[in-house]
Amino acid sequence: MPRLLRRFLRNPGAVLGLALLLVLLLVAALGPALVGDPLEQNIGERLRPPGPAHPLGTDQLGRDVLARVVHGARISLGVGFGVVLLASALGVAVGLLAGGLGGFWDNLLMRLTDVFFAFPSLILAMAIAAALGPNLTNTVLAVALVTWPIYARLVRAQVLALREREFVEAARALGAGQGRILLKHLLPNSLTPVLVQASYEVGSAILTAAGLSFIGFGAQPPTPEWGAMVAETRNYMAEAPWAATAPAVAILLTVLAFNLLGDGLRDALDPRGR
Repeated sequence: MPRLLRRFLRNPGAVLGLALLLVLLLVAALGPALVGDPLEQNIGERLRPPGPAHPLGTDQLGRDVLARVVHGARISLGVGFGVVLLASALGVAVGLLAGGLGGFWDNLLMRLTDVFFAFPSLILAMAIAAALGPNLTNTVLAVALVTWPIYARLVRAQVLALREREFVEAARALGAGQGRILLKHLLPNSLTPVLVQASYEVGSAILTAAGLSFIGFGAQPPTPEWGAMVAETRNYMAEAPWAATAPAVAILLTVLAFNLLGDGLRDALDPRGR
């Protein structure tokens, strides 16, 4: 582990991504207690530029943009982590069964993943979110349902490469059943690429959820979710650009942090680079 940590820390981009992520996590954990109510309206203060009273200005309803961005950090990060947990759990289970069992089950499960890959992910997420109803919980479900095939394909490929290895053959020779081989030998050795992919997918999930909120299929006003904030204030870009710019920059920095972190994990965990 120290060697992996040293490899990770030698990557400046990875260190920057980790630092950004730590800041975002601190903002999400502690920030809401330090700023005002994100839903409090004051029409007399509407569209105020950044100043001492409102460091990031106010929006069209006089709400403090800083308070809304800070509260939105908790919401957006929660959506991103929730999507990855659901999608990876489902995808890993499907990929493990497909690669480990093979034959009929492999064909059936992989054709199912092909059905999901046949549709553009955002369009499919829009359809699912519209069918379930526009809210944050359904947004998490919709994005998870369109991203699990990525993990399924990834884990299946790992299992197919590992199931004929010597340690698996030795387990079979010692009388281990199929379930034990899958859970004790194949699953733990297939999780490294899943960890790397998950670090990328958190940022992607946050971006997709923000896109759904922007077009009305995700979080609904007045929820201080970053995509919904951009949608609410986009008509005021000419006179109050700060209202839409602040949540957009928050999305940018969050996705950048997870992408840099993913690059660092990939380089640190890649055995070919050791």
